[in-house]
Amino acid sequence: MERMERIRGLLKKLPNRPGVYLMHDEGGKIIYVGKAKNLKRRVSSYFNHKDFAIPRLRKLVATVCDITTIRTASDAEAYIVESRLIKAYQPFFNVELKMGTRYPWAVVTDEPFPRLVVTRRRDIKGRYFGPFISAGALKDVLHIIEKAFPLRSCKYDLTRTKLSRPCLDYGIGKCDAPCVGLCTAREYGERVDDVILLLSGQTADLIARLRARMEECASRLEFEAAGVARDAIRSLWRMTRSQVTGTLSDDLDEDSWTAMKALQELVGLPTVPWRIDGFDISHHAGYETYGVSVVFEQGYPNPSLYRRFKIRTVDWIDDFRSIEETVTRKYRMALRAEAPLPQLAMIDGGPQQLAFARKALADLELNLPTVALAEEEELIYTAPDAAPIRLPRNDPALRLLQRVRDEAHRFAITSHRRASTARFSRSALEDIPGIGKHTSALLLSAFGSVRRVAGLSEEELSSVKGIGPVTARRIKEALCGSPAQESEHEHDAQRTEKN
Repeated sequence: MERMERIRGLLKKLPNRPGVYLMHDEGGKIIYVGKAKNLKRRVSSYFNHKDFAIPRLRKLVATVCDITTIRTASDAEAYIVESRLIKAYQPFFNVELKMGTRYPWAVVTDEPFPRLVVTRRRDIKGRYFGPFISAGALKDVLHIIEKAFPLRSCKYDLTRTKLSRPCLDYGIGKCDAPCVGLCTAREYGERVDDVILLLSGQTADLIARLRARMEECASRLEFEAAGVARDAIRSLWRMTRSQVTGTLSDDLDEDSWTAMKALQELVGLPTVPWRIDGFDISHHAGYETYGVSVVFEQGYPNPSLYRRFKIRTVDWIDDFRSIEETVTRKYRMALRAEAPLPQLAMIDGGPQQLAFARKALADLELNLPTVALAEEEELIYTAPDAAPIRLPRNDPALRLLQRVRDEAHRFAITSHRRASTARFSRSALEDIPGIGKHTSALLLSAFGSVRRVAGLSEEELSSVKGIGPVTARRIKEALCGSPAQESEHEHDAQRTEKN
């Protein structure tokens, strides 16, 4: 009775979203891994029946003592995660995937003019993508490739074999006939690059390439080719919602699995940290403070899930409250969208940063394992008031956390530089109320650049025809911050020097 009460409590908290569920026995060992389009409905179904006809299911339900879940962005990702967790854990009650059920892979062959081959065995030289557990997903991908990026299907060695005329595929638009020289190696290589981007899940980059190609074809009045690119973009947009993320399409290597297992044991997580969120803060002399979050899936970064936040509630330099605001906004968005949550969040900093991050999570009523990694000595804080953990520099768990921290730091610096560049662009002047294109042109012609304009006093700005004291003050506030902030910054700087 106590066991079932605990399980019913867990079932109430499950989301109506796709993901993977792991069932544990009394000792915490994983005994079953399953996937679901709707976690709450699927897992609850095990305990809504009084009896099962299959003895294996009766034994499973009688043995389960705990349930953990890994949320995924789509049911397609749930298929992939389930397959790899089963192969890694070998749960007792999983029969089919333990026995080595083979799912199809898409392979871009290693040839001078590569082909796209679908195979269930990894015995072809080339670059593999998948596995595709959903037949519909694979069919959609192959249809787009056939229409927009057709590759040759023949098995000729084109470095030795020269044909006199193209085959029927060329006539129906399914091949560009590199076999007879109607398509150069460079043109064919661009087609292969498009296919690799699609299979890798890098649809944003692929759409950007297609859009540029469409505009180029239209400018040359090649409207049929432009139409092909346009149709491909539309097909990619329709497929994006069910597209498996790029990192999940790669193999889970042994080093990544070892690192995730080591981190699971170090922090005491119920499951491997399949997804880790990393947080960092970047600013320049107190201006343009940005908080960022990066996402690692199965040990590798997934840039499509990165987010940057311009800090709104914090004045001057306060990394602690900036972390609190970043964590709050990141997971408030995730909760509203019912998006997947990580198994672990990592803060760049020490115990104080960790304390503010956990305060943000507590305010959201979110129970999410969180650690902090301090630079220089590389100490791991698992709680604000607990002694830090010092690991050997070659420890796989530490190295994984370092990769997340370094990527968050890189993205934070990039975000700040991008914002700084935008602030001193020509459009920055035109965005200031009361400054139109004409006045912006006058300022630039008089002083040369937006950066030089930002360095002028209000009196110097007022010397420009059409700019009065109010407009001059507005320009200074937009490009350099408010006077109140500046005086506060100077006061803090003087106080720091005295200390």
